[in-house]
Amino acid sequence: MNIAIVGTGYVGLVTGACFSQMGINVTCIDIDRRKIENLNKGVIPIYEPGLEELVKNNLSNGRLHFTTSLKGCLETQDVVFIAVGTPQREDGSADLQYVLNVAKEFGENIKKYTLIVTKSTVPVGTSLKVKKTILEELEKRGEDIPFEVASNPEFLKEGAAIKDFMSPDRVVVGVESEKGRQIMEKIYRPFQLSNYRIIFMDITSAEMTKYAANSMLATRISFMNEMARLCEITGANIEKVRAGIASDSRIGSKFLYPGCGYGGSCFPKDVKALIKTGLENGYEMKIIKAVEDVNNEQKKIVFEKLKLAFSGDLKGRVVALLGLAFKPETDDMREAPSVITAELLLKAGAIIRAFDPIAMSESKKHYLQDKIYYAKDLYDAVNGADAIALVTEWKEFRVPDWHRIKGAMKGNVIVDGRDIYNPEELLALGYKYYGIGR
Repeated sequence: MNIAIVGTGYVGLVTGACFSQMGINVTCIDIDRRKIENLNKGVIPIYEPGLEELVKNNLSNGRLHFTTSLKGCLETQDVVFIAVGTPQREDGSADLQYVLNVAKEFGENIKKYTLIVTKSTVPVGTSLKVKKTILEELEKRGEDIPFEVASNPEFLKEGAAIKDFMSPDRVVVGVESEKGRQIMEKIYRPFQLSNYRIIFMDITSAEMTKYAANSMLATRISFMNEMARLCEITGANIEKVRAGIASDSRIGSKFLYPGCGYGGSCFPKDVKALIKTGLENGYEMKIIKAVEDVNNEQKKIVFEKLKLAFSGDLKGRVVALLGLAFKPETDDMREAPSVITAELLLKAGAIIRAFDPIAMSESKKHYLQDKIYYAKDLYDAVNGADAIALVTEWKEFRVPDWHRIKGAMKGNVIVDGRDIYNPEELLALGYKYYGIGR
């Protein structure tokens, strides 16, 4: 089977590498010529554990190919996946121009029956727009070539994307015919040998499922962050509350950890898009809107606690900012809480010494390099600091040498934005500890 994947961003590259690993002949397409040249050399544009090895392995065995032309390879493809970006517009809606550009090129050049599958995260109704665009191009050509559309939303966690793809909790597929179903079942059968987890449905429901899933996870995070604020006011401990509710089998423990807000390329964008979809259909998504509002406020929590620690005056205070990426095991800075934290600190006149194991280069696109000191490691970051602000819970931050840190710091304030440290231990060492909901 031959599969083309248009778009070599996070989703497209992971999808292509994993399909090719299962023996499928995959061609990945991108209009960025330099990116394609680098990929053909095995140079990966993003950080994701295991991805570089997978790409190089399948390049060498001839199952994975990279090109800039969909037209040049379309005739030999059985399935085309759309995995291009759907950036957020100012009004919160998804920009579909890149998705529809692929549909247009597909319609201009298709020569035989081909299934076109939307992998990009798109609003409900996008597949109808894709189909309409293709039909318009076929009509211009005076051709009546059969094709079908399908929806196959991705549910990959950055930092664990290869594992998620190779052993998925579920594969959601929206199709419009039995033929489309059979093709998609054939593609995903190698990933389902031990446990069948493909969920087939209509296309509209598949498109909605992606937004519903991410919005539910975002809701759990914002709920816990709001509970953490209430715990602080009332004197309760959010960690004990979390243990108490997570033991309920109807609730479970996942995504119930308080912190300084969610970020990344999915949750913020998908929540906004779902709110926008509701408005476009005359319905206000009140719960989801509250989720977004709580998260926007929560991204300020580390700064607020630093202000509290220094009686509202942060001018000239040196803050060691630990963690810049929106989550561990990625260099993704999109919607990262650290961006808000840094902006507020700089505005308040603080001095920032920042360190992240992976995202240092990427972060420089978000911060002015001359305004922030980028440290060589954790201990360089805390040197002369009045306070430590942990924003991203990288593993290497979990058990640092606190005695060494205390000797290097000028002050003794620790703001734990992810509740990964033991307050009693740090208080016993003479630190002033500020957690979330503790």
